[in-house]
Amino acid sequence: QVQFVESGGGLVRPGGSLKLSCETSGFSFKGYAMNWYRQVPGKEREIVASITSTDHSTKYVDSVKGRFTISRDNAKNTVYLQMNSLNSEDTAVYYCNAGVPHPDMEYPLTAFPSWGQGTLVNVSS
Repeated sequence: QVQFVESGGGLVRPGGSLKLSCETSGFSFKGYAMNWYRQVPGKEREIVASITSTDHSTKYVDSVKGRFTISRDNAKNTVYLQMNSLNSEDTAVYYCNAGVPHPDMEYPLTAFPSWGQGTLVNVSS
């Protein structure tokens, strides 16, 4: 059974930092790319960062580039998202999922239909 357990969210002031974690189980973690997503109520879930399974190269959407860093620990089956210089537009529920690279897509496709509960990041003064 594929599972994702996100943690590390919370209330933070603009300009602050948070580090999110996503513990996974039920699949071969080291064989998959990993993606972080976020969702604001009323809007579709969007991908924000991705890390490959091979050389751990990373990719970010423009709105978080230079502020967020995705990393992974294959020994712990865990992916992380370090978020710095947070602003109100980063407020969202953050999720992770595994990814499968596709030659016609900019980011790996979401691998599994199941999602974790997410972790809420609230950037507010």
